[in-house]
Amino acid sequence: MSNTYTQLYIHCVFAVKFRQAVIEPDWEDRLHMYITGIVQNNGHKMLAINSVPDHMHLFVGLNPKQSISELLMLVKGDSSEFINKQRFTKRKFQWQDGYGAFSHSRSQINGVVRYILKQKEHHSEKTFREEYLEILKKNNVDYDERYIFQELSDG
Repeated sequence: MSNTYTQLYIHCVFAVKFRQAVIEPDWEDRLHMYITGIVQNNGHKMLAINSVPDHMHLFVGLNPKQSISELLMLVKGDSSEFINKQRFTKRKFQWQDGYGAFSHSRSQINGVVRYILKQKEHHSEKTFREEYLEILKKNNVDYDERYIFQELSDG
């Protein structure tokens, strides 16, 4: 795309299906590397990636040749397949439907990167639901409580 110039920084958040806490420290680095490969192989730049047992954060310099929804469909689908083939979990692994994607300016990059890299400390004080609602409110995103990431189911 000649004469096309962009600066697109997107913070993505998505959860394990039913928010099951199954992302384990002994394999999360391999998952992060795998997802980074997906992002980079699709022409984007990974600025930060981190997870806690029940959800994932990505911060991406987005290439406009691919939509956010297409990128996240690939990230979630391919990484689920990777987790299942490696047998990292006892049951079939799936990401929950949906995601959050929030744009940031260049001046916010360092702050967002720090925020993502400190997820484990952050979640010692705050639940994922509290964090996610806070992000939605901070970004003035209208939302319906019925569609906020589902909690663990009983059966």
